[in-house]
Amino acid sequence: MIVGVPKEIKNNESRVGMTPAGVYELVKNNHKVYVQSTAGEGSGFFDKDYEQVGAEILESIEEVYAKSEMIVKVKEPIAKEYGLIKEGQIVFTYFHFASSEPLTKAMIESKSICIAYETVEDEDGTLPLLTPMSEVAGRMAVQQGAKYLEKPAKGRGVLLGGVPGVAPGKVLVLGAGVVGIQAAKMAAGLGAHVTIMDVNMKRLRYVNDVMPNHVVTDFSTEFSIRKHIKNHDLIIGGVLLKGKKAPNLITRDMLKEMRPGTVIVDVAVDQGGCVETTKATTHEDPVFIIDDVVHYCVANMPGAVPYTSTIALTNVTLPYVLKLANNGWQAACRSDRSLEKGLNVVEGKVVYKEIIEAFDWNEPVLI
Repeated sequence: MIVGVPKEIKNNESRVGMTPAGVYELVKNNHKVYVQSTAGEGSGFFDKDYEQVGAEILESIEEVYAKSEMIVKVKEPIAKEYGLIKEGQIVFTYFHFASSEPLTKAMIESKSICIAYETVEDEDGTLPLLTPMSEVAGRMAVQQGAKYLEKPAKGRGVLLGGVPGVAPGKVLVLGAGVVGIQAAKMAAGLGAHVTIMDVNMKRLRYVNDVMPNHVVTDFSTEFSIRKHIKNHDLIIGGVLLKGKKAPNLITRDMLKEMRPGTVIVDVAVDQGGCVETTKATTHEDPVFIIDDVVHYCVANMPGAVPYTSTIALTNVTLPYVLKLANNGWQAACRSDRSLEKGLNVVEGKVVYKEIIEAFDWNEPVLI
């Protein structure tokens, strides 16, 4: 199969769809790989690194799309790329369709095969291709939150770890999934007092078992969220509903109950955000303030640490890329139920019901 790795063109996105190590494995399996020139530079991988493992470097993104049977990316295609995607072409990347109706319609019109990293699902319900980026984003959420709590950034002026004689900052984590666990771990490591909330008691029991005593759990209800937001300095939204739009756990009116300078980091922004006032921001312009509450809503947080993120992503995507390249998408998905769940849009039809539900469409779903 001919596999293309284009350069990411989303704002400040420095990751790349595949490391040279991944390309080496594809070439070893007799596949042709085209990599767009400078695609890997932001992650610390250069054209010569790809050439040394057998890739051919192409100058333009148009050439990569035109010559490739399968595109391996990181982020969803943006408007400039819509017209480059061909009928029958496999596009393997993060899509997050439920948060973007224009993207969904564009991919339907392209009649391509859209396989979304975030909905590939193992038998135990885990999301193997989302997990490493969730781990990165969860850890980064605390780093960024700590920075924006500083007064020059319009935060409360709180040091999360405190100092002797001064109480530590308080961090509220919504969701005890991968993002939430990693965020709680980082915040606890800094010495902050952490409250983590979820509706899944099994997850809360797990948190209680593995976290230190200054990480406490609470069952998530609107009443309890309203109680905690009044006295927490940093709020991290880490809620995920597979393939669906995130629920609004914090509504606009709740902002007035927070102390001025409170910081919200909404990691769920890719799925529409779990805060009503969330709107996607970029690394170039990452924050905005509503009712004196600082919102950090960067939609590609792991893109700020591309070396770590690209390696972590290729580690988990490569087995699926090889399976698709070796067998074609139909045979690969028939033989692998996890990969089959990654099918979102196929040849002009939406095949993932949560996407239709997100837009209240009445189109038929292919199974």
